[in-house]
Parts: sequence; C-alpha cells; structure tokens
Amino acid sequence: MRQVRILKLALPVLAATLVAGVAFAEPVKIRVSYVVAPSDWAPLLPEKPELLKHNGKSYTLEVVRVNGTPALVQAMAANEIEIGNHSYSSLGIAIQNAGMDDLRIISDQFQDGVPGASTTQYFVLKDSPIQKVEDLKGKVVSSNAAGAAVDIAMRAMLKKHGLEDKRDYTHIEAPLPAQKAMLLEKKTDLICSVVPFQYDPELREKGRVLFTQRDAFGITQMIVWTARKSFIDKNRAALVDFMEDALRVVRWYLDPANHDEAVQIASRLTKIPPERFSWLFTAQDYARNGNLMPDMTALQANVEATRALGFIRAPIDVNKYADLSIVKEAAARLK
Repeated sequence: MRQVRILKLALPVLAATLVAGVAFAEPVKIRVSYVVAPSDWAPLLPEKPELLKHNGKSYTLEVVRVNGTPALVQAMAANEIEIGNHSYSSLGIAIQNAGMDDLRIISDQFQDGVPGASTTQYFVLKDSPIQKVEDLKGKVVSSNAAGAAVDIAMRAMLKKHGLEDKRDYTHIEAPLPAQKAMLLEKKTDLICSVVPFQYDPELREKGRVLFTQRDAFGITQMIVWTARKSFIDKNRAALVDFMEDALRVVRWYLDPANHDEAVQIASRLTKIPPERFSWLFTAQDYARNGNLMPDMTALQANVEATRALGFIRAPIDVNKYADLSIVKEAAARLK
C-alpha cells in the first residue's frame, strides 16, 4: 500500500515535468536560402514579422544568402540550409551528382515565361553586329554560374541554333549584379539579365535583347523550395507552421493594395531607389502565385533540358521528389 501511495504522489510530478519539457522545447531552426532580393521570397519574409505568427514559437526563421543555386547544393549537402531555393537545374544536380536523393520539393517560388508575366532577358550591346543567335559563334557569353537556371536556358538556346560550348563560343562567369558591367566594358558579348537587373535604365539604353528564356523554354518552373526528407519527417508540424506564415506573407505582398509598402521594403533591402521597383509584383515581374504551388509539368521539361545538356546523367521523375502535402495543409488553414 505504501508503494501505491508513493506512485500516486509521483505521477503528478512526472506529468508536470513532461508538460514543462514540451512547453519549453526549443523552436526548430529553419534556415532558408536566397540568391536575389526581391525575386526570392526568403528575404521578404522577415520584413512582415507580424504575419509570421509561429516564428519564435514552433520555429525560428533565419535567412541565408547564397551566390547561386549550384552553391546551394553544397550547403544543403552539409545540412547548413533547411529550406533551399533550388532552381530546376540545381535540383537535378543535387539529386544525382550530390547524392541527395532524399531531397523533396515542398513549394513554388516563381516561374519564368508565363504568358502575361516577365521572363529572363539575354542582352547584347545596342551597336553590336550580333543580330541573331548564330552570330554568337566565336564570341564570349556569360552567366552567373555553369549549371545555374539562366545558364541552362542560355545554353539550350545556343544549342538550338547549332552552337556548342567550347567548340563554338567561350563561356565566362560573373555574379548577376555584375553582368551589366561585363557587357558595357565589352568583356563579354552576351549577358543574362534577371529581374530586377533587366530594368536598369543604363542597360536598357545601351543594350538590346537578343532572346529571352521564354524563347528557349516557354514556361520555366524557375525556383522551388526544397527540404530533405529526414528534416521533413522530424519537423513536419513546424514546417507546416512555417509554410502557413509564408503563405500569409506572400499573399500580403501580392495584394495590389500593399504595392507601395512592398516597394519601400524592396528599396530598403537592396539600397536601390524605390522608383526603380514599379514593376514589383505586377505583370512585369516573374509569375508568382498565392498558393505557392509549382508547375510540375514545366519542371519536368526543364529538368530534362538540364539532362540533355549533360549536367545530369539520367532522367528524373520530379513527382517522386515532391511532397506538396505541407503547402496544401498550410493553405487549407488559411481558407
């Protein structure tokens, strides 16, 4: 009887200890990568802290900049990033070349070439003798990194016109913000220019568009958010909370009523005058959707183009590497 009484006294203490342990559990650290602000959503999220209702509770958000999506492969392989902004090109490279076959697509970021929205542009100098893609034979072309999304599209377009790397042209690399200077200083004959750099007044005055990514691919599922299956399995509840918050913030930015404030935020992040952001979240921007649902059909075609250029060795069924249940569950909460 004495043992029974002791057990009865101990149970409430044990229960209280367990509850306290749950109550004071550390929030899950979620490091989210980005390449360019404000094209990527990640740097825009912390600017609306009042909409990140679960931040600091079930998760803590940390935004990390990487130089390009190929560099992201290394960071995710080393578990230095929990949610990566993979391009369609780095996705296949990560899965096959880096052995991350547990990588899962969890949401959309933005799409290129959607009718009625913007597309990446490839510039030559306005007074250049290059009038068509075939004229790039023997010339120098540049992108931010071999295997990056805009690089793959450029190579695919040149290949359509019979031009192969090293045999017919020279490829060099430079960060996206430096592309304009590379062209104006005549260090390269062709550059890739993404939003927002393609709206630079000096570039538009001194350069002209030779072709676009839409010309190369039609619609491109440009960037997706990804996470590793091991992280998803362990932290699914926190990921759904994060995605709910992300959707809430994304929908705020996409609301035309908030355009002026969104422009001020972009200006503050980039140190670029706000009048240079009139295009933001309009038809001049990349296609974005308030449900963060990727175009899996376009993504499949884009990954196959990466394989055709030799950056990955075998076909990939992208649907096998997707877990869209997280974003769907988060969206259902906001209905």
